[in-house]
Amino acid sequence: MENGAENKRCFGFSRRHTFFILLVLGVMLFFYYSNVKDMAPEWNPQQWMQSHSTKLFIPFRKQSTVSNNTRRSTAEPTAAASTGLTRETNTTQLPQNTSISPKDKPTTQRQRSVSSPVPEKMLTTQASRRTAVPYVSPGPYLVEYPYEYHFTMNEPLKCEQEKPFVVLIVQVAPRNRAHRDVIRSTWGSEKLVEGQEVRLFFLLGMQTGDDAQQVHQQLLQESKEHHDLIQSDFVDCYKNLTIKTMVMLEWLNSFCSSAPFAMKIDSDMFLNVPNLVALLLKAPRTNYMTGLVAHGGQVLRNPNSKWYVPEDLLSDAYYPPYALGLGYILSLDLTKKLIEASRHVKALYIEDAYLGLCMKHLGILPTDPPNWFFFHVFPQSYSRCDYSRLIATTTRENMDIVQIWRDFKKPGRYC
Repeated sequence: MENGAENKRCFGFSRRHTFFILLVLGVMLFFYYSNVKDMAPEWNPQQWMQSHSTKLFIPFRKQSTVSNNTRRSTAEPTAAASTGLTRETNTTQLPQNTSISPKDKPTTQRQRSVSSPVPEKMLTTQASRRTAVPYVSPGPYLVEYPYEYHFTMNEPLKCEQEKPFVVLIVQVAPRNRAHRDVIRSTWGSEKLVEGQEVRLFFLLGMQTGDDAQQVHQQLLQESKEHHDLIQSDFVDCYKNLTIKTMVMLEWLNSFCSSAPFAMKIDSDMFLNVPNLVALLLKAPRTNYMTGLVAHGGQVLRNPNSKWYVPEDLLSDAYYPPYALGLGYILSLDLTKKLIEASRHVKALYIEDAYLGLCMKHLGILPTDPPNWFFFHVFPQSYSRCDYSRLIATTTRENMDIVQIWRDFKKPGRYC
């Protein structure tokens, strides 16, 4: 009996206890794998086991694109596209525009970006108020860039007057005032760090829908209050991020080229500005891009994938290294070079991977961060110690960033 009892136990656990523990572990692994699979369809488990939240093999925050056949790109929001909603030419009166046009544009017919379902009509410029003409789709994966976009709200003298060391550009939807206010009252409020000037701007496109005029008037008032909004005349939506990113580079090149560095960052991120500045004080000021760098990202050929890319658009099986779009840093000499490269690289609708293709064209590799803990694609649970060591992390929707900021900035040791 004693030997039988001993055989039923292993390291102090009965068979029933052992089975229960294995079952719990199996459930935990299933949900963990499911979460990773949902967020990262091209995740490389071997690399994850080797480096744990270090080199990620999958592009995040991807988007397809939509546009019209006018001098303005008019990509529709996902929900709007499903209903066939198109941009109305009379919804928004624009202020005086600032024209930024890539020089030496190709003489071939410009690329157009589209989505499914394809809008039946294209819109002409607001200034001319011409009658809409039938829309002709070139295919669902091209982006309308290079092309001439205009800034309807601008802060053209801010960088010249204030001479920032690093410019923070937050890409955000026009309606999302709440995110902008949270950022302004937390990490975006840091203006002088380690003796270096830091300046914050929000980049947005045009609002569509029945409330477009109301949103526009609210943005005008917000701009008067804060002087930190940059708006261009492409339709702002998840599917137009490549256009948004290239317009960002155009703005930096035209109005902020004297600054050494810029950082593009999503609006749902927490940024440790002192750690960012400390990194940049030691960083090279030419040909420098860093962030959470993806290596060996596979180009997906499954037409059902959200990030499907056909071979006739990109024949390579793998993307070159690129910094994930959640937040990346670049030396501002790169803005002009990337704009030039974009004239030779098809404008892929996956915005961060597209920058990687432009970097490859230039023969420049993005730089891996000196510490892989600096950037987090998965939300990092808050602790003063952990947040004192990172540069940027995504946040969960239910996280109170204002409260976290107050706790993080209170006096006392972090760890």
